[in-house]
Amino acid sequence: MDTIITITVVSPSEKEAETAIDGAFSELERLDKLFSPFSFNSEISKINRSAGRDFVKVSVDTYNLVNAAILAAQVSDCAFEPTIGPVSTLWDFVNKVKPQLPAPNKIKERLALVNYRDIIVDDHDMSIKLRTKGMIIDPGGIAKGFAADKAVETLKAYGIKAGIVACAGDIKVFGKKPDNNNWLVGIRSPRGSPDDTTAVLSLTDMALSTSGDYERYFIIDGIRYHHILDPKTGYCANGFQSVTIVNAQGVITDSLSTAVFILGPKKGLELVNKMGLMAYLVYADGSIYITENLKKLIIKNDK
Repeated sequence: MDTIITITVVSPSEKEAETAIDGAFSELERLDKLFSPFSFNSEISKINRSAGRDFVKVSVDTYNLVNAAILAAQVSDCAFEPTIGPVSTLWDFVNKVKPQLPAPNKIKERLALVNYRDIIVDDHDMSIKLRTKGMIIDPGGIAKGFAADKAVETLKAYGIKAGIVACAGDIKVFGKKPDNNNWLVGIRSPRGSPDDTTAVLSLTDMALSTSGDYERYFIIDGIRYHHILDPKTGYCANGFQSVTIVNAQGVITDSLSTAVFILGPKKGLELVNKMGLMAYLVYADGSIYITENLKKLIIKNDK
């Protein structure tokens, strides 16, 4: 999943806990082999290589992931865009020593390949095709939330009653801690250190995802450029520092935290209200908005 993943479980047996955790990590590795666009043999890579030519028969998990991505694109008016790959591959957020902006003409050229409606799904044999050569599915904005959901399902199948799966900013908790209290999950302060929190939530049987401008970014001439790209412009969205969404499903929190971030303060809040989401929004100027349905879950708020 190209990130650090931690799993914590509650169990009366250390051996049973280790077996369950190993099983959950095996499930995550299996999903990574299906979804990773960087792996030549993954199903997502096969779909991308076959763009404009052939359908690719896929597993039920890849089929479900792509359909969930299409649904997220539909409900967000294309703010979440699973075919952003042709544009996202132009940006290099690894080299911070000599960062460079992509050529504007290249971005414009690649934007023509970004359109989730050109993902063709054949429900009869679970096969997928991209309509145009050069299209690329980038599952980065949804795969970790999907994987967190599946990891929790695996832990439960091993008989684990409570635990927490954290795939970087995508977290899924279930059950209670040994003291019978909810799990405490912090929301990182966008302009603080990695250990600084802007709020702490008390959660059980919920997922939380944060999309922020502080993990993969570089600064040129005082302007912060980050990896959350607006599919309409090909450049980073700039209305928020971070967006945190809480919901029962990680696949929803992961994709829609990205969508809300890209939509910006006004349209993003409209989507939050329309979907009945719980949200913690940190705007570009550092001000904060918390939806009423989330306030009751906050036990610490620094702002």
